[in-house]
Amino acid sequence: MTRIFGSPSTYVQRIDVLFNSIDHITALGHRAIVLADSIVFGIVGDKYVDYLTDNGVTVKKVEFNGEASTTEIKRVVKIGEEFGADVILGLGGGKTLDSAKAIGDDLKIKVGILPTLASTDAPCSRLSVLYTDDGAFSKYRFYAKNPDLVLIDTKIVAGAPVRLLASGIADALATNVEAQAVAKGHNDTMLGAKQTAVGAAIGEKCEETLFKYGLEAVTSVKNHVVSKALDNVVEANTLMSGLGFESGGLAAAHAIHDGLTALNGPVHEMTHGEKVAFGTLTQLFLEGADRDRFEKYLKFDLELGLPTTFADLKLADVSDEDLMKVGQQATSPEDTMKQMPFEVTPYDVVQAMKGVDAYSRDFQAKLK
Repeated sequence: MTRIFGSPSTYVQRIDVLFNSIDHITALGHRAIVLADSIVFGIVGDKYVDYLTDNGVTVKKVEFNGEASTTEIKRVVKIGEEFGADVILGLGGGKTLDSAKAIGDDLKIKVGILPTLASTDAPCSRLSVLYTDDGAFSKYRFYAKNPDLVLIDTKIVAGAPVRLLASGIADALATNVEAQAVAKGHNDTMLGAKQTAVGAAIGEKCEETLFKYGLEAVTSVKNHVVSKALDNVVEANTLMSGLGFESGGLAAAHAIHDGLTALNGPVHEMTHGEKVAFGTLTQLFLEGADRDRFEKYLKFDLELGLPTTFADLKLADVSDEDLMKVGQQATSPEDTMKQMPFEVTPYDVVQAMKGVDAYSRDFQAKLK
């Protein structure tokens, strides 16, 4: 039996680390692509390009087009080849970072991941979630190694919208739920091997940290405070969840997220973590979780303002036909539903989603 544990070569997290990162960057290379979207360049990226240039790094600024698609990856790879890059630095959120990993792999250069948010578990992993040009889930892409550097500035995270921190908590909250399901089925992790005890333990610590400090961290970000609680949650969202999902495995929660990308309309305005939040509740329903266990997650999601009903997902009038599209996408062979400890059909997914929606609406009505 093969067990594999993956992690980035170096993980650095502290206040003001971005503009004190030159030693970490030059250890990777001196001809850097900096990949970020226009918003991130406006907030911090342009200043960071100047910082790198002032410290002897030759920089090619590349604006990310917004979708982690094969088309976008090929576009930037061509730029990198012409520039002669020896390192790519992904600066921003999940899709930018996932694209940077793919570009670095194609160019065979070092990869530095610089999240400006603690909104997903993407930064530390050796995989990318790829989408079609119009935003539908396409596939997972796997690499031989994790990023060479993950560096996250907690001061920048504290200045980001609170909705994105809550989304990161939701994404991270799926880690232990999914890892437990993979363990029950003796199934494979995202590394194509069996769980290590370390990977499982990280998932458990991640969940413990989120329930303990999540609400305090959200309050901190609302007031742009870099508190100890925020520091703990940034580590949980980024490092613990990243290592935990990869070495612990994914199951239904993320498959449900991927299923939701099959739909058109306002649901695409929801963040990755918000869709995963509903996916986690759906997985608990698929498992037949008892009331106390289910309500533990439901109450926490409600306190964080995360979606727990179809209306919250902007799917108030969703049809059975569309829900079946979600179910079919979520159970496709290339997705992670197969790592559940029992067979799950598209019909099962539809019924579980409906069950979550009904339970949450009833639960909230009783609170009024």
